[in-house]
Amino acid sequence: MNECILLVEDEESLRMTLGDRLRSEGYRIDHAADGQEGLEKATTLPYDLLILDLMLPQKNGFDVCREIRQAGLATPILMLTARGQTVDKVVGLKLGADDYVTKPFEMAELMARIEVLLRRSQPRSPEPAREFQEFGEIRVNWDGTEVTKSGQTVPLSAREFQLLRYFAEHPGKTLSRSDLLREVWGYKADTFTRTVDVHVASLRQKLENDPRKPNLITTVQGLGYKFSG
Repeated sequence: MNECILLVEDEESLRMTLGDRLRSEGYRIDHAADGQEGLEKATTLPYDLLILDLMLPQKNGFDVCREIRQAGLATPILMLTARGQTVDKVVGLKLGADDYVTKPFEMAELMARIEVLLRRSQPRSPEPAREFQEFGEIRVNWDGTEVTKSGQTVPLSAREFQLLRYFAEHPGKTLSRSDLLREVWGYKADTFTRTVDVHVASLRQKLENDPRKPNLITTVQGLGYKFSG
């Protein structure tokens, strides 16, 4: 295993408990006790996953997540917070978080979500196996996990890139939210269906010329989404 996880959590008891559990599962763990320290570590050291609390001293989790994505890093981010309101989840996902777990949580569920995020972030060859693909002004380097539009780099989160790749692997096919949650997120049930909508909206904002009238990722009313690249 040996994946390295950065745990950004100001509550010492949870930091220790969760850190011990993750080590027992075979992960390497680093800690940060506030948002500023977490941001500095996340943007200067290599990690396979970030577990990021929302309510942090010095810099909150929203700001940390935003600045990590603005720095062009696609490291998977799992937000961990005592807040349970839908609006907080949507904001976190829009800022680039890949998943969201509300305290108190079952440790088994958290471990499962961590495993899914790590598994989904591992590079794999797209089908058909091409290093590059172009969709109009958009050019994707699958091996280099790089997306450009009109020659300008488009920063995508790890989950956004995985979603784009899955769409590209199934051009012209209507994909339901359940399909996408299962194949891209690894969930067996619709635990939070807005997750798909938020990520699709974010992809449209970054890739479409007019996100309000999308041509690349279109909505099939009542069924799901279709990729027309």
